[in-house]
Amino acid sequence: MNNNKIIAIVASLALLMAATRFNHFGSAISLPDASLAVFFLCGLYLARFTRASIAAFITLILEAGIVDYYAISIQGVSDWCMTPAYWFLIPTYGSLWLIGRWFALRHSMEGRRGLAGLALAAWVASSFAFLFSNATFYIFSEYFDSMSVVEYLSRIAQYYGSYISVAMLYIACAVGIQMI
Repeated sequence: MNNNKIIAIVASLALLMAATRFNHFGSAISLPDASLAVFFLCGLYLARFTRASIAAFITLILEAGIVDYYAISIQGVSDWCMTPAYWFLIPTYGSLWLIGRWFALRHSMEGRRGLAGLALAAWVASSFAFLFSNATFYIFSEYFDSMSVVEYLSRIAQYYGSYISVAMLYIACAVGIQMI
């Protein structure tokens, strides 16, 4: 893969995140947030280019922060998520990147078996990211001092399916485009 392809991959991922990060669930005028998929795909597609992959990961982390800052400061989006827990998005996104990278370095996307393995890796990565980010938000946001862990889990459980299915759909679309 040459530098132009690497730049095109990073630019595509950055554009996808910039276009979708404003709304977790999407709306009539916006797509749902693709951040989980973006970091997984960054690891997946740039795994063999360690320096480029690390630079892309850092760039995407910085972009996420800038988009969030813009959304809160300029667009008037609520800053409710801006707590000490926000910093835990770095290891959350890092886990997605690492699992994508791990899969690409050890497995192939060839055939049904390869695609099934990719789907499993994407599901595990997205599930872990969802659970880790929610656990750290529960622990460090200071919003839930009077709420039990069980009650918190029951409240976030309703969002699990939509978060994971959106990430899986974006990943499937990217892999489908690559295969074409």
